[in-house]
Amino acid sequence: MNSVPQVPKPKNEPVLDYLDGRHEKWDLKRSLEKMRRDFQEITSVINGEKVGPRSKKNYCIVPHCHQHKLAEYYCAEKDDVLAAIKAAIKAKLVWENMSWYDRAAIFLRAAEMLSKGWRPTLNAATMLGQSKTVFQAEIDSACELIDFWRFNAFYAQQIFAQQPESAPGIWNRLEYRPLEGFVFAVTPFNFTSIAGNLPTAPALMGNTVVWKPASTAVYSAYFLMELLREAGLPPGVINMVLGSGKEIGEVVLKHPQLAGVHFTGSTETFRSIWRTVGANIERYRTYPRLVGETGGKDFVVAHPSADVDALAVALVRGAFEYQGQKCSAASRAYIPQCLWKKTRDRVLNMVANIKMGPVEDFSV
Repeated sequence: MNSVPQVPKPKNEPVLDYLDGRHEKWDLKRSLEKMRRDFQEITSVINGEKVGPRSKKNYCIVPHCHQHKLAEYYCAEKDDVLAAIKAAIKAKLVWENMSWYDRAAIFLRAAEMLSKGWRPTLNAATMLGQSKTVFQAEIDSACELIDFWRFNAFYAQQIFAQQPESAPGIWNRLEYRPLEGFVFAVTPFNFTSIAGNLPTAPALMGNTVVWKPASTAVYSAYFLMELLREAGLPPGVINMVLGSGKEIGEVVLKHPQLAGVHFTGSTETFRSIWRTVGANIERYRTYPRLVGETGGKDFVVAHPSADVDALAVALVRGAFEYQGQKCSAASRAYIPQCLWKKTRDRVLNMVANIKMGPVEDFSV
């Protein structure tokens, strides 16, 4: 191909409002009903194939209704993890030599599919499996993930376009190569968008991946893998292994061909990964790149001129949306004494009136 393709300039995916009478509300309601009813059997996916059953299994439950089981999933064994690594390494030769725009096209296709027919499925999986309200699911598993896939492709094009200056009579060119080995992606329970982004971002750049989703987000991870498969992702590019992070990490983090770790989760776990990689540094064929995001203590600072009503709303939403289970959740506030009493009273009143209920109740 002798053209220079240009990725369409992305725009943020519009947030749907799910009001009465809107088709997206009925589509999502139907998906919630169907997925609550249809029990799934979930396995690891290695080289494009479902692997299982295995002797050890766990359940995907509805967090706000523990007695309701959505699915059972089989935990990967050591041989499964090694097979996933082998599949990633085998797939890498073809995948890294595919043109970047053909790789990007797969994830742009996935974004388009998610913006339409797949939207109610992934939102429903996130709502049921991770106890998110319709709004919290919409801004996460739909809008943010669509944005990740579209903007990642756009920014990848910009990275590849960055080339060195050339002196007269010389043409300097820079080729961007993927890492030498495989990438280990470890994703959290609280954002389906992060679960989709951490394995696919390195894959977009030509890497192949072993992906370990959080055990409490296996349900939505299963549908993510199905979406990527339908979008045309080749077998072996992303291999999903399910089970204990400690047991899977014990195999992956000591493998000689580990080239990178892409992580979101607890500070304690990421420190453990660092220690393990450091202790095994002589094993590796290269120096693994470690990229991680961990927890924080986010704060709100109010100026004496702040609008008290707006401040109270910001504090309550920041602290209590999605039960505060976000790395961006507000956990500290610095309020001027002159505003404190009014702010406190408004916050306490709003907290007392927070509505709780099942995710199927869109008024929550």
